[in-house]
Amino acid sequence: MGHVIKLIGRMILSMCSVVFGGVLNMLFVKTPLYRKLKRPIDGGRNWRDGRRVFGDNKTFAGLAGMTLGTMISQVVLGALLKVTGLSHLSDVYRRHENTVRYNALAGGLFGFTYALFELPNSFAKRRVDIRPGMTTKKKGLIGKLFFVIDQIDSMFGVMLVLALLSPIGILRYFGYIALGGVIHILTNLGMIKAGIRKNL
Repeated sequence: MGHVIKLIGRMILSMCSVVFGGVLNMLFVKTPLYRKLKRPIDGGRNWRDGRRVFGDNKTFAGLAGMTLGTMISQVVLGALLKVTGLSHLSDVYRRHENTVRYNALAGGLFGFTYALFELPNSFAKRRVDIRPGMTTKKKGLIGKLFFVIDQIDSMFGVMLVLALLSPIGILRYFGYIALGGVIHILTNLGMIKAGIRKNL
């Protein structure tokens, strides 16, 4: 049991920069600067079915915000772990030294793939008439399915980056995705309570 707790703690620590990057990005999208730079990735275009490709919520500014936010978070977290001598507790450093350059690269890749891997899910939701930010309003099996996908879609990309940086193995890869989904829900609930986010 103790081994499992330690493993979960290690996995949470390894994902911390993505969590904080997401919070920073949510704060960024509330700023006047974001509203000024906001441009939808699909350029406002519709797919051949007449529906938007991704929707207004998927923007270049949001992609950049998530990339930079996670990069900053990883650099800060890496510095804290280095100062405290706890770098060995994170899977991010299993194969690489804890340096500012490496943290900036890893954090940037985590954030970029997080945002990138949301796009196929957004595309699919537009096809079944789920409006941006309204997954929880969709009733029935489709709504439940997309709620689950919403929590884990980005983690497939983030953990792919981690797997390329560190040999985590296939079981831990999917374990990260499941744990990431739980953390995603808890983080969103916290942001809703803090007034940063409106819904799950």
